[in-house]
Amino acid sequence: MSERQSILLGLLTMFALVTTSNSHAQDIETLVMPGQVISDHADLESKCSSCHKKFDKKAQKRLCLDCHDAIAADVTNETGFHGQRVEVETEQCSTCHTEHVGRDAVVIMLDEAAFDHRFTDFELQGSHKEAECSDCHKTDQKHREAPSACVDCHREDEPHDGAMGLECTTCHQPTEWLQAKFDHDTTDYPLIGKHVEAACLDCHEDRTFPRPASTCYDCHAEDDAHDGRSGNDCGNCHNPSDWHDSSFDHSRDTDFDLLGRHDELACNDCHSEDPFSDTMDMACASCHLEDDNHDGHNGEQCDTCHSFSAWPDTTFEHDIDTDYPLLGGHKEVACNDCHVEPIFEVELNTSCDSCHLDDDPHDGTLGTVCETCHTEVNWQDPVFFDHDLTSFPLLGKHNDNECEDCHETQAFKEVESDCASCHHEDDPHRGSFTGRCDGCHNPVAWDLWDFDHNLQTDFALEGAHLTVACNDCHRSSLEKMKLIDGSCGGCHRADDVHDNEFGMDCGRCHTTDSFEEVRNLQ
Repeated sequence: MSERQSILLGLLTMFALVTTSNSHAQDIETLVMPGQVISDHADLESKCSSCHKKFDKKAQKRLCLDCHDAIAADVTNETGFHGQRVEVETEQCSTCHTEHVGRDAVVIMLDEAAFDHRFTDFELQGSHKEAECSDCHKTDQKHREAPSACVDCHREDEPHDGAMGLECTTCHQPTEWLQAKFDHDTTDYPLIGKHVEAACLDCHEDRTFPRPASTCYDCHAEDDAHDGRSGNDCGNCHNPSDWHDSSFDHSRDTDFDLLGRHDELACNDCHSEDPFSDTMDMACASCHLEDDNHDGHNGEQCDTCHSFSAWPDTTFEHDIDTDYPLLGGHKEVACNDCHVEPIFEVELNTSCDSCHLDDDPHDGTLGTVCETCHTEVNWQDPVFFDHDLTSFPLLGKHNDNECEDCHETQAFKEVESDCASCHHEDDPHRGSFTGRCDGCHNPVAWDLWDFDHNLQTDFALEGAHLTVACNDCHRSSLEKMKLIDGSCGGCHRADDVHDNEFGMDCGRCHTTDSFEEVRNLQ
């Protein structure tokens, strides 16, 4: 029998003893143990089954993890070094952690210089890459027990006195402690405009960042050009983009649109020391009462007539805004020439006589409708009166006359229309033919008369009578002449050589051609 066969026979004999007697089994396992376990496992050295399962080497990993539950949790959750290394899933623990090599053996094969921290829950970034392992991993602690919260290492460096909490990474980065990347928009005070350019300590002087008040005045009280007169809510007018760029829009944010010259005024020209508490009276007169050169005569609604661009520029148009267009001379009249009483209190009568009654040269004789003859252009010229539409049309020479030739006054209706009223001094008949000159004469010419004695009287003119002048017969008034009976003796009594012997009818013998001519009586 060879030596190898002898050894094998011995082992089989020992195995048989183990399987037949439990009481001696542990001692036999101890006898075949390759070496002492490390000091941390010393209490398990007599209990091989804690780490080994007979005839099943693959069970060893499970037995390790049953005891090292923290590492088991990492493997299950894929956290920590063992949870992030893919080979841990296939390899036995003993591949890296050899046992039975003595009490003082180091079974954690960690090369700190070559260790890749990416396979941990705390990847080294920025300045952390330059740190020594011992800065975080203490000699009396397991590596996995090293703290991972910023404040665990940097508590003494923390300038906020805990006011910002313990999550330093909310603002800070591991590359540079002072390079904070806090997003202020996640707070109740987003940074807008110039605030983006401000340094954190400009507002957070004591570094306790949640504390500062968020009102403009808390930071900008010294910058307040209004000295507090506009209140503390600067945002009503200003915006963060530019302190001098006011976002307040008077037209949009109030009921008073700033137009024209109003837009050039300073706030305190109208507002008191506390403009946002003012209850402003927006009537023009509330500000411009002293500027009212109408002395209240035109009411308080100045904007009815005036514009905002310039006080003298009026927007009121009498022709459009009233029922009485201003024409001719009326355009040059001052308002108070007609509006004697307050304009908006008394409604004017628009008839001519309401203003011009005292100017009426006709003394009311022509009525009150002055526009029948006159226009607004000029009171005296032109006059549209048509005399032909009266009871006395102007014909012939009458049309060449001036009004005052007949109308000594402008009470025109008082003038008589009979000829004698104007021409009694021109009457060559000295009243013999009464006042109806038109019975013989016409207006074309005084000497162009067209009286027909044959047609217009009962005494036809024949013979020598045709050459007789009117006053040869009409020595008295026409009314008296009408009383003559028409007999020859009425005119020729003095010429009667017969002394009325043959009566008054001379025509029985004589003719009208000649007094000397006697008719043949046969």
